[in-house]
Amino acid sequence: MLMKTRVDFQSWSRREYYTHFGSCDDPYFGVTVNVDCTVAYETCKCLGYSFFVYYMFESLMAVNQVENFRYRVIDKDVWIFERVHASTTVGRSDGTFGFALFEYAEDFDVFQKNARKQIVEVQQTQGLRADDNSKRLDVIHYTTLPWFSFTSFRHEKNFSYKESIPKIAFGKFFAQEGKKWLPLSINVNHGLMDGYHIGKYLELFQIGLNKKL
Repeated sequence: MLMKTRVDFQSWSRREYYTHFGSCDDPYFGVTVNVDCTVAYETCKCLGYSFFVYYMFESLMAVNQVENFRYRVIDKDVWIFERVHASTTVGRSDGTFGFALFEYAEDFDVFQKNARKQIVEVQQTQGLRADDNSKRLDVIHYTTLPWFSFTSFRHEKNFSYKESIPKIAFGKFFAQEGKKWLPLSINVNHGLMDGYHIGKYLELFQIGLNKKL
C-alpha cells in the first residue's frame, strides 16, 4: 500500500517556490559531483557484496532521510510519500537493459536479497519491463553507466505532464590521488527542492559510503 499525505498548500513553506519554479516548462535543475567511494568499494570487495547494490542501498537510505525527495505532484496537488524506492536500470550481457524495482529496506541483507532477485529477473527477460512498477511515483529514477565516467549528464523528460520524480545517475568509478571516486548526477524539480536539499542528500550519502561494516 502506498502511504502518502497531501501537503496543505496554504501553510506549506515552499508554496511561493513551488508556484514560481514549478510553473516553468522544465522545472528541473541538476548538478554533477564525484563522491568518495573508497571505503564502500573496499568493504564490498572484502565481504563479497555487489558494489552496485551497496551504493544503491546507501543512496536510497540517504534520500529517504530528506523529506523533499519524497514530494510528488499528483493531479496538481503536492503529496509526501512515507518512503520511496529505487526504480533503476539493470544491464544485460547483450547490451540491453530492463527496469527493476529495488524496494527500500533499512537492513542491507533484506535490501540486497530483493535486489538480487530483481537483477536475475531482468537478465532472464527481454525488453524494458515497463510494467506497473516502472510507472510508480513513490520511487527515485536511477540509471547506472558502468562503462565510463562523466562530468555532466542529461536525463530524458516528458513535457506533456509535470514531472516531479528525482533522477539520479551513476557513472564508472575512477581512481585519483589514492582514492576511488564515483560520478553522480542528480536532477530534481526546483519547485519541490533547492540546492540545500541536494547538499543534505550528498552529505548523508557520503556518510553511508564511509561506514565500515
